[in-house]
Amino acid sequence: MAQPSTRQELIDYCKRKLGAPVLEINVADEQVDDLVDDAVQFFQERHFDGVYPAFFKYKITQADIDRGRTRGGGNAAVGIATTTATTTIAGYNSPTTFTFEENSNYLQVPPSVIGVNKIFKFDGTNSMTGGMFSIKYQLFLNDLNYFGAIELLNYAMIKTYLEDLDFLLNTQKQIRFNKRQDRLYLDIDWSTITLDSYIIIDCYSTLNPNDYSRVWNDSFLKQYVTSLIKKQWGQNLIKFQGVKLPGGVELNGRQIYDDAQKEIDVIMEKMSNTYELPPFDMIG
Repeated sequence: MAQPSTRQELIDYCKRKLGAPVLEINVADEQVDDLVDDAVQFFQERHFDGVYPAFFKYKITQADIDRGRTRGGGNAAVGIATTTATTTIAGYNSPTTFTFEENSNYLQVPPSVIGVNKIFKFDGTNSMTGGMFSIKYQLFLNDLNYFGAIELLNYAMIKTYLEDLDFLLNTQKQIRFNKRQDRLYLDIDWSTITLDSYIIIDCYSTLNPNDYSRVWNDSFLKQYVTSLIKKQWGQNLIKFQGVKLPGGVELNGRQIYDDAQKEIDVIMEKMSNTYELPPFDMIG
């Protein structure tokens, strides 16, 4: 099928591009499966079509609050990680031991999340939305009940001013995230968090090909998997360099390998220039 919609259809498509069934592709099924997994992982981590912006809702549990509040003490039950380092200070014969403790103030996120932008405010610190005693509520109560009593420009300027005040007086929630940990660290005051409250995580999630079948038909993925299989084919045949087959045909695994590597180099360059989002400049 020219437009594969499953994993096996993609594999069959790539083998046909390499000459099957006219030629025998000397690559094991296990090797092909590994190559497809590598290609999908690369597609999800580097290609802008491999991820999508998502908002994940999480309900805070009592275990999360207890784990976030616990600090120090080396309590393994709540996941306190203690790292000990030993060094020798000049002028002393005995080493000095330094002990570092890291609080387990994190939430376990799904493996599909590869990037987190921020979490939305959830503890009521926003002065704009603090119930009936907030500035926003009073503004709407006193001014907007008379349509036309306030000019739109004046209203927009007031809203902008209030947002500036909220930005200066209420700091954003500090987070730390690494996609290899699957942990979202929340550096917040956990004593202010209430049980069964929700947080909204603004993040990027990978596209699962099993859920979105059009991923298997992506033009980049088809070319990349084909070149990877071709490279593995050449790698398998390199040790048979110069071997004569019946009819005088000579195997040339090195040429297949080199051609595949050149194709992969072109694909990598195209990925950086076309399919990958450029890095942002850091100023200051």
